[in-house]
Amino acid sequence: MFVGTQYPMQSDTDYEVLAQLGVNHINGYPPGSPEKWDTRVLSKYRDKVEGYGINLDMVALPIGTKPEDGQSPNITLGISPERDREIEICQNIIRACGESGIPTVKYRLFIIGITRTAPRIGRGGALRSSFQYDELDQNEPPGVWGDVSADVYWERIDYFLERIVPVAEEYNVKLACHPHDPYTPDGYRGVTRVLGTVEGMKKFVQMHESPIHGLNFCQGTVSEMLDDPSNEIFEVIKWFGEREKIFNVHFRNISGRKLAFEETFPDEGDVDMLRAARIYKDVGYKGMLMPDHAPKISGENANTVAFAYCYGYIKAILQSIDALID
Repeated sequence: MFVGTQYPMQSDTDYEVLAQLGVNHINGYPPGSPEKWDTRVLSKYRDKVEGYGINLDMVALPIGTKPEDGQSPNITLGISPERDREIEICQNIIRACGESGIPTVKYRLFIIGITRTAPRIGRGGALRSSFQYDELDQNEPPGVWGDVSADVYWERIDYFLERIVPVAEEYNVKLACHPHDPYTPDGYRGVTRVLGTVEGMKKFVQMHESPIHGLNFCQGTVSEMLDDPSNEIFEVIKWFGEREKIFNVHFRNISGRKLAFEETFPDEGDVDMLRAARIYKDVGYKGMLMPDHAPKISGENANTVAFAYCYGYIKAILQSIDALID
């Protein structure tokens, strides 16, 4: 395992900084419109990243978190023939990744987006992203998507996987899907978030079963699904890890539980992150552990500083588990 990042690069200097911090594996952001990410574009970008001593392990398929993003909205809205064109773009990106040596693509199949309530005050006055279901308007109506039952959502997911998995198999590119963030009760804003529960995630990885079909395993999001994450998360990691369905890890901690949580720095939440890291190692996971949703801190370059803190924490965790094993 190794520390990684999906933090967007603002300039070439950011690649230098990552290399200086020892972050040598990334989810990258190729230039230009995703529709134009052919083999030439991705190979050139991979060569650039590798020029800094960094491995380009992953890129994202252009599927947004909600229709308003304008990124392939028809895939999850289930609107044909528009979704077929959007799926074709994803297929072409997968082919280009395979031909240019990029081993994994990440993606999400959201409709509502990432739902949060007002931030909470954390350590030293840092602002923690928070979700408190009892603070929401629980009767807020659906958006443009209307009512989406579990059966309808599963049909749309199946439609996508049926057309994507064979291409990924042909080009030996792993598909890493992010679970729904956060869990909400069935029917919230008209939608049953089928990938917002552990059972839903289990069903998902067994659909169109393939060694290249798995998860962008957001440990924070999965913890948000649980009644007692500080005890329950470890068996969930084992279940997916033992079946080799974890292709990337968002190594994020939370304070709280299902429907009432705050996103914390990795060292201050409820989950024992050292124990979690040891389980990833025990099940044979060999990919990135990356920060995600760091609290908002004070000062200049606040987000960069917060993520740098997380990189150091993860590197220390990895050194610790190696020392314990030795």
